Amino acid sequence: MSSMDLLGEHMRQWRIMLGLSQELAAERADISVGTLRRIERGDPGVKLGSFLALARVLNLDKRLEEATDPLNTDLGRMRAHTLGRRRAKRRSTP
Repeated sequence: MSSMDLLGEHMRQWRIMLGLSQELAAERADISVGTLRRIERGDPGVKLGSFLALARVLNLDKRLEEATDPLNTDLGRMRAHTLGRRRAKRRSTP
């Protein structure tokens, strides 16, 4: 199962656990029921905005923000000093 498939299935499970029909969740996210179904199937062609709108309805938006925050990882905290740079360092040519 791909990551997209898994994310879609998790979104579907959250929707069901919250007692939301596809119609109600789609209405609250301001997306079509067809788009919601595509999200739940893991369709990679769905717009990010639609995915995030559904995540907000399912109260998953903050979790997504936390999960993608590099400073929530050991590597991110170790390399935090690099975030202020606008460009990567140039390699010196011999």
